[in-house]
Amino acid sequence: MKGTRISDTAFRSLLVIGGIAVSVLLVAILFSLFVASKPALVANGLRFLTGTEWDPVQNRFQALPFVFGTLLTSLIALIISTVLSLALAVVMGEYYRNGPFAFILQTAVELLAGIPSVVYGFIGLFFLVPVIRLLQEALGAPPYGVSILTASILLAFMILPYSASIGREIISLVPADLKEAALSLGATPSETVWKVTLPYARSGILGGVLLSLGRALGETMAVTMVIGNANGFSLNILGPGTTMASVIANEFSEASGDVYLASLIEIALLLFVITALINIAGKIVVTRMARM
Repeated sequence: MKGTRISDTAFRSLLVIGGIAVSVLLVAILFSLFVASKPALVANGLRFLTGTEWDPVQNRFQALPFVFGTLLTSLIALIISTVLSLALAVVMGEYYRNGPFAFILQTAVELLAGIPSVVYGFIGLFFLVPVIRLLQEALGAPPYGVSILTASILLAFMILPYSASIGREIISLVPADLKEAALSLGATPSETVWKVTLPYARSGILGGVLLSLGRALGETMAVTMVIGNANGFSLNILGPGTTMASVIANEFSEASGDVYLASLIEIALLLFVITALINIAGKIVVTRMARM
């Protein structure tokens, strides 16, 4: 018993140390970004969040197009991936939990999660861009191929494995008694999924969706390769755009001047804050849904 108590104490101490280390790391990241972006915070002011002009020659840096492009691209990708990941989660967690087909499907999803971002970018350039170019020609839009829609579709497939895997685990944990009770009352298997399984697992599924949203917000290389990198404000998803991560990747190496470099770091700080706020809001929503 004494040895068990020592082990429990050591384990709890390890958890506390880990929590403190993570907290210190987050504070350090936030502090370092704030200090490095201070020249831009002073020079740009609130115009940084409300303006649309990005002109390094005139030292005018306003990031609203990048914020809008990030949120729009992530939202479209999230809508597409949520539909697909929910279907995959139901198939893997409810209908094919074991057997050869289940093994192949789960392995394929795990492999999708492990593909490097730059490989997704090349896949988008060689396969997705020509398809979007044909769509643009059919709709009378400039046939660039690269566009916000192209980046969103590619991003949807990149974040799909995360929400699908978490959804599968959550659905597989739904008590069998609940499903058997629904079936015994005359519900069909599909009705049991929609009216019992999914409502019971909704908080966990939403958690997986929010986790994938965090990946979508910060994705850089693949999005940079297919979005077009046009530093303008546009609602046209068939036209080129840009995101906060892509503008940093494109311009950081060539940034000259303290304000220019600090403005790019300020974009990174803004991306960090947006991601943190979305994660906090998501945890609140998940907690409230779990109590319902």
